[in-house]
Amino acid sequence: MRDPNDDPQVDPATGNEDASRLGQSFANRPLGYPNTLVWLRAGALRDWRGVLGAFLATWFYVPVALLFAVWGGIALAGYGLLAGGTRSGEALPEVLRDAPLVGSLLDAFLARSGGVLGGFAGFAIGFLAGFLGVLVWPWLDAFDEPANLVTGLAGMVVAAALIGVLYTLYRVIWEPRLLVVSGARRLSRREAERLRPVLYDCASALGLPNVPRLLIEDDPVLTNARAYARHVVVTTGLLDEPDENIAALLSHELVHWRTGDEVTSAFVRGVALPLVLVHAVPTWLMRTFPHPATNFVVFVFFWPVLLTMKYVVLPLHSRDVRAAEYRADAGAVLAGHAQGLRDMLERRKSFETGRSGWDEAVCATHPASELRLDRLEALTPAAADDVVAAPVTAEGLFGRPGAVASPRAMLVAGALALACAFGGILLGVTQWALFRPAQAVDGYFSALADHDARAALELLTPDARSAAGDVDRLAALVEAKGYQPPDDVDVLSVDRDDDEATAKVEFTLAGQRVPAELSLRREESATLGLFHGWRLVGGPVTLGVPGGQAGLTVNGVPVETPPEGDTLALLPGVYTVGGQSTVLAETPAQAVAVVPGMDSAGQVRLEPVLAPGAREAAEAEVRRHLDACAAQKVAAPAGCPFRYYNGSAVKKIAWKITEYPRIAVELTGPATARVSTPYDAQGAVLATGTTDGYFGATPFSGDDSFGVEGVLSVVDGRITFLPSGE
Repeated sequence: MRDPNDDPQVDPATGNEDASRLGQSFANRPLGYPNTLVWLRAGALRDWRGVLGAFLATWFYVPVALLFAVWGGIALAGYGLLAGGTRSGEALPEVLRDAPLVGSLLDAFLARSGGVLGGFAGFAIGFLAGFLGVLVWPWLDAFDEPANLVTGLAGMVVAAALIGVLYTLYRVIWEPRLLVVSGARRLSRREAERLRPVLYDCASALGLPNVPRLLIEDDPVLTNARAYARHVVVTTGLLDEPDENIAALLSHELVHWRTGDEVTSAFVRGVALPLVLVHAVPTWLMRTFPHPATNFVVFVFFWPVLLTMKYVVLPLHSRDVRAAEYRADAGAVLAGHAQGLRDMLERRKSFETGRSGWDEAVCATHPASELRLDRLEALTPAAADDVVAAPVTAEGLFGRPGAVASPRAMLVAGALALACAFGGILLGVTQWALFRPAQAVDGYFSALADHDARAALELLTPDARSAAGDVDRLAALVEAKGYQPPDDVDVLSVDRDDDEATAKVEFTLAGQRVPAELSLRREESATLGLFHGWRLVGGPVTLGVPGGQAGLTVNGVPVETPPEGDTLALLPGVYTVGGQSTVLAETPAQAVAVVPGMDSAGQVRLEPVLAPGAREAAEAEVRRHLDACAAQKVAAPAGCPFRYYNGSAVKKIAWKITEYPRIAVELTGPATARVSTPYDAQGAVLATGTTDGYFGATPFSGDDSFGVEGVLSVVDGRITFLPSGE
């Protein structure tokens, strides 16, 4: 038999190494298990009803659901009372209302009881709506994404199990300190000489390889003992009992200790730890200040928590606790101390009150002493009885020691663990690679680098995509060779705030490093029900273009605009906007840089300039026209800038341009221009010939200066001149 004060290292029954070899964290635990893990697992998973009740009550917000249910019921009950009392007659069909005697009877019934019926109906509807609303509200997104239901439940189960395990470990490891704080102390020499031999004899009779550490509380009135995970605490009042009664009580507690009943209770409390901590406040207040007024005030503030613990958690767990009491009583029979236990139960039965009421009948942690005596008699029948009860055995009481798991279970658990690990890694990699804000930004700029406007638009929010307007035109502008996408993109940082994110980027645009910020929003719908992608909030940037210009191009793509002008929606990048070019004039291309986050890229203003050689061609065309004028043998050539008149009839005339005028060309469009001659750039012409007068033909000669005015236009690809007036 192992002394509880020794540092246990090897289980003498199984030869397995004890976890306490690494320290005193699990010293004095029962060694009837292969190792500490099996002991903790057996205790934690024994009371599945209590664990389930604690999980549902705590993690499905049952106290909050009760609060909203009562509030909703009271609100609708008030409405039902008012509406039922004033408008109940309107609900009666006309056929019944007009029926003799029956109509009057129903009308009187509704007039006097309609408010009550409406109040009851309103309370029932409001209670159900409030209660179910709180339960369903956290799972509303699961209707669109069924995977959220599975992941949400799995997360709640894992969180509850983790808290339960941590709390159980806390209670087990810190148990010595917690017991000291509660008033337990080590035994004195005389107390040890009185109690330890009895403890060892009981453990030997039960077949236990070791015993828990025995502590004592100074209470000479109460005769009691309680088993914990690694200790048994007795009161000093037990010292006055005969050895048989002490042995019966210690045998009883050794069974609690060996079967890990305290571990079971600790795990149930751990699963419901948030609820237990809140429940501890009103419990402490009512125990510290036992007054009806205090109890009433505490109940008013904490009634949802008190009712949840009283009607959900405690009833389910108390069932296992009462079963553990019967099991511990059987341990006293196995140790041969049935008579001592009978004496103790007979004495306690005289102090029991009625077991009426929910607390005493359903939430009681101990069965009625009379029922325990009845079970005790069934296990130890009198010699005169003809029926012999099945003997109590250690294996039947404690079960087989068992192992951590069978080879098949280990294989299945390992396969599941590997599958979960691989699936988790795969999901994590997929999320990191495809469904994070930085990936959406990279994909956006990658699509622009590939000149794929449609792919880039798919990474925008629906509102931003709708602002793109003509998608086909935008796609043609981005696909054109003249488009220059942002280059050397670096995502500097991503700041996330729940479903919103801001990405700071830097890229090269038109040979310069440009910083920008992009806003992103997480998608509400999930891909495959698991992954939520991100979309850029900012849409295309608008660029104003002039109207009524033929030959307008963006990146070489013709763009038709109405006379009043138009706006183009453009994605980030550099665009080349050009106008019409002819032999007369050409429109210099204008580069427009579009940066994400801009409100507008401004307004394009296209100014045509004379094409190279256009002036020389225009002058040649004007001279050709003047030469044609000079070739005419009339005093006033039609459409020409010069003529001869001296009051006599000209019989014969010849023209010779001695100096051509210089011209000024003013463009009025890509294909038209106005021609004029400055005042100081006049040309000169010489007219010779004869006039027919009274004395016959008289020769004449005269010169004059002249200028030209007209319009240049492009016809069939060449410059033509049309003088003014034609």
